[in-house]
Amino acid sequence: MKALDELTFDNRFARLGDAFSTSVLPEPIDAPRLVVASESALALLDLAPEQADLPLFAEIFSGHKLWSEAEPRAMVYSGHQFGSYNPRLGDGRGLLLGEVYNDAGEHWDLHLKGAGRTPYSRMGDGRAVLRSSIREFLASEALHALGIPSSRAGCVVSSSTPVWRETQEHAAMVLRLAQSHVRFGSLEYFFYTKQPEQLKTLAEHVLTMHYPHCQEQPEPYLAMFREIVERNAELIAKWQAYGFCHGVMNTDNMSILGITFDFGPFAFLDDFDEHFICNHSDHEGRYSFSNQVPIAQWNLSALAQALTPFISVEALRETIGLFP
Repeated sequence: MKALDELTFDNRFARLGDAFSTSVLPEPIDAPRLVVASESALALLDLAPEQADLPLFAEIFSGHKLWSEAEPRAMVYSGHQFGSYNPRLGDGRGLLLGEVYNDAGEHWDLHLKGAGRTPYSRMGDGRAVLRSSIREFLASEALHALGIPSSRAGCVVSSSTPVWRETQEHAAMVLRLAQSHVRFGSLEYFFYTKQPEQLKTLAEHVLTMHYPHCQEQPEPYLAMFREIVERNAELIAKWQAYGFCHGVMNTDNMSILGITFDFGPFAFLDDFDEHFICNHSDHEGRYSFSNQVPIAQWNLSALAQALTPFISVEALRETIGLFP
């Protein structure tokens, strides 16, 4: 296991260039204090568990210090939100600090949520509150323990920095780990903004870095899309089996890896209610528990539209039809 200053960085996404993300430094929070850390999640980085007890740990994951090899980036993407296309979203309060390459040969994104304002913050303050950060930590690690594919939560750091929501709360940051932060909406952004070269670059990045085995198939992009469909089918089946309701299944919240991603107003069912709605803003129940299966298929159709430059419409339709 390694110390904090011994991690190996290989920032593949940052190397794609400024069309895909913007260089932004974290805005530190005051008087940082470690609330909780996941030993098993940090082990994915080969990080020794006792490193979380060091003052440097809280300083890094509160935005006060960075590794020299880190390249903080705010990723750009768009997406369909409640069925309507939003042309420009992006990381409004999170930063991809970099990618750690572990001894098992895996790359893990270090994404710091609540890291401050970015060019994509719009009217937001770029902050996350302690309450929601703890919720995300618990949900990420619980889903993983249940065998449901999910992003991981490395730690939560609290602060004395005040933020206003319904009432005054304390700002916090949560370290999210995933092998990719590319979303359906990442590809949609370049498709709808008519940037074919950038769309091709991002599609090749996903294929090469995350689905390399598909390159051996006669139609690599079709093979990749088929696996994305299969992964999402398995994911949603497990959500339904365990009574997990995501609440905000916009295409910008759908991972290209088929994992649970972007925890917001999620909930678990206490009693079976197929019409259960966990998002109080979802007045029509678009993302109700019973709608998660058809919405996932709808989202895959939205992704398919962005892949039409590489895959025939007939093949895309046939593949989407495989979704249960």
